Amino acid sequence: MESNKVLAYVDTTPAKPLDRSTLNKMVWRSLNLQAAFNYERMQAAGWLWSILPGLEKIHTNKDDLSTSMTHNMEFFNTHPFLVTFVMGIVLSLEQQKADVNSIRAVRTAAMGPLGGIGDALFWFTLVPITAGITANMAISGSIVGPILYFIITFGVEMALRYWLMYWSYDLGTRAIEILTKNAREFTHAASLLGVFIVGALTCNYGATSLGMMIPNGTKIDPKTKESVANFIDIQALLNGILPALIPLALTLMCYTLIKKKKWSPTKCIFLLLIIGVVGCALGIWAVSGGYKPLVPVPWTVSK
Repeated sequence: MESNKVLAYVDTTPAKPLDRSTLNKMVWRSLNLQAAFNYERMQAAGWLWSILPGLEKIHTNKDDLSTSMTHNMEFFNTHPFLVTFVMGIVLSLEQQKADVNSIRAVRTAAMGPLGGIGDALFWFTLVPITAGITANMAISGSIVGPILYFIITFGVEMALRYWLMYWSYDLGTRAIEILTKNAREFTHAASLLGVFIVGALTCNYGATSLGMMIPNGTKIDPKTKESVANFIDIQALLNGILPALIPLALTLMCYTLIKKKKWSPTKCIFLLLIIGVVGCALGIWAVSGGYKPLVPVPWTVSK
């Protein structure tokens, strides 16, 4: 394996600092980090291709360039949006012609913590919040919704890629210490915010409600002064106990099946589909558009 080979640079004279145009070029190349993803080395091919412009300017000796490309083709896997943080540190070490084993160790140490931080920052926070806002706009018929979603998510991603590249390249290995110092607290806080947002989205866009109306004698209509049938609205009773109780119960059911029973998300989707179809057929769920249940049951009287 390459990691067992003894690699060293021939020319150990520090190279000139990379210019901004080269750093910018590598930022855009980092978008293709996972283009050649594989299960043996994960993002290694995309990683090497992303930083190659910088390596070519740093290592003018062809043997050194070959050595650098060899150890940069080893296993690599990190969050794709935060990869420029690792790139800046590695390029700083490459520019100083640091020991190859030291560069390997730093690269491995830097790529690890970014997975949890990136997931908490993007998948649990930025994307759900942005999607929740813009999806509501799209549902209302506004074309601005999907456009705004792209602008926000892509804009934040690119701004972060640029900033991390410049910041980590200027700081070198000190950037790792600064990032990881409060990484656990930051990840925990971002995860809590993400869970809160996902819960709100589940309530708003998964607001399943009961359509069951149970007959309960008669009452006098205050307008017509006539005797009319009276019904008990089950959903209104549940709202008095805990609003959105049904979506919460369905969410907890899926969580239990996935966490405790080791169900796959696909199985949960099919289960929810069955519950929805059967519930509509029996008139259990409230359905808009004048839908009438296929099976006549006592609680299917319209409101």
